[in-house]
Amino acid sequence: MNEHPKKESTLVVLKPDAVQRSLIGELIKRFENTGLKMKALKMMVPSEDLCWQHYNKDEEWFLKKGEKLIENRKQKNMPIEKDAKEYGQGIIEALVKFMTAGPVVAMIFSGNQAVGIVKKLVGGTEPLTSDVGTIRGDFTLDSYQISNFDDRAVRNLVHCSDSVEEANREIDLWFKKEEIMSYRLVSEHILYDVDLDGLKE
Repeated sequence: MNEHPKKESTLVVLKPDAVQRSLIGELIKRFENTGLKMKALKMMVPSEDLCWQHYNKDEEWFLKKGEKLIENRKQKNMPIEKDAKEYGQGIIEALVKFMTAGPVVAMIFSGNQAVGIVKKLVGGTEPLTSDVGTIRGDFTLDSYQISNFDDRAVRNLVHCSDSVEEANREIDLWFKKEEIMSYRLVSEHILYDVDLDGLKE
């Protein structure tokens, strides 16, 4: 039997820029306001090894991204100084450098369609083109253009899992089983109980 949809979980990591800008409480509030339940939380400086495992890219990905970068550089008459694989690896190297620059806050949220709800709240990868109302659209102004110009990762405040499968893999990397809480929120009664028994006095 499949697990109930209300038990779906996702990983959220508030990146170093979110921590440095004192947005931790504001961003957590956005997730909690939907009815999602926090099941784990910790502040840490992630290791390079954890970040490489987290991004989990292979040579095919490096080549594909690198070829795209080379094509973009040709179109802009920019010098080609590395091969495609090196350019592709450089993307993850920049992300790892960013993620290990200072403390992050890692969390697990659960609830119906947790992965999709969090992705909707966070917004698109590039803050400049993220919708108003999303975290990235409302709280930062970074863009691919400036990050490429400065040869660094986009500072977009939050990582969230792309799929249920990715969430399960990422959660296992960031949290030990004993760090994940199992409990019931009072609000789950109104969110999930079928008959709403007991509401009337």
